[in-house]
Amino acid sequence: MKQSTYQQLRSHLAYLGLPAAAEALPTHLDHARQHNIGHTQFLEGLLRVEVETTEQRRWETRLKLANFPTRWQLGDFDFSAQPSIDEKLVRELVTGGYLADATNVLFIGPPGVGKTMLAVILGRAAVDTGHKVYYTTAADLAARCRKAALQGKWARTIRFFNTPKVLIIDELGYLPMPAEDAATLFQVISRRYGKGSIILTTNLGVASWGEIFSDHTIAAAMLDRLLHKSVVFNITGDSYRLRSYQAQARKQRPKGDPLT
Repeated sequence: MKQSTYQQLRSHLAYLGLPAAAEALPTHLDHARQHNIGHTQFLEGLLRVEVETTEQRRWETRLKLANFPTRWQLGDFDFSAQPSIDEKLVRELVTGGYLADATNVLFIGPPGVGKTMLAVILGRAAVDTGHKVYYTTAADLAARCRKAALQGKWARTIRFFNTPKVLIIDELGYLPMPAEDAATLFQVISRRYGKGSIILTTNLGVASWGEIFSDHTIAAAMLDRLLHKSVVFNITGDSYRLRSYQAQARKQRPKGDPLT
């Protein structure tokens, strides 16, 4: 039996790998008939469905591959709780302008003040605007490279960390870093220098980085590359988690307790 024009059109769309457009075809045909829509407008609307579906799928893939610990967004951050953070500057960074010249962003401060959350917020914004992002802790990055070296996959792993537009390196300084791991981190930072942005969080000020690596030369070389084009946040204040615990403890104390 000979196919109708409608069936042929659906077959063509499916053959060309446009399943969303094929699925939307009957609805768009009915809409075009009811509103006397011309061929050009009809075709644009049908293909827009495919474009939007493709963009959604790509966004979901980027978000999954970013490896975020939690999918925080700008609206989740309470700037009133951390007055030391320049809210205007954070909002400016969320627009992604810093990516054009591979500017780095460093969040420095004690545990619990929102460094990881801010790093993920910037990473999520980059994903939303079409960029590849990858999140890792400093310890996991070093462990992965160490394993890759043993398996003969060193070059491939370094390329992996060099590929994203934004590489988030979290929790630098929380654990001591042997000389071998420090050299690995330097390699990653050095190869990304001028090519892609690094968002880095650390609990130690830059003057103390020699303590992290037990090697002031490597520390100085890393800082030279990270700070050349950078935005640095020095965050002060109490831990969110500690304040939450203290508030909960106050609620649980009996009335009349002199400590409340």
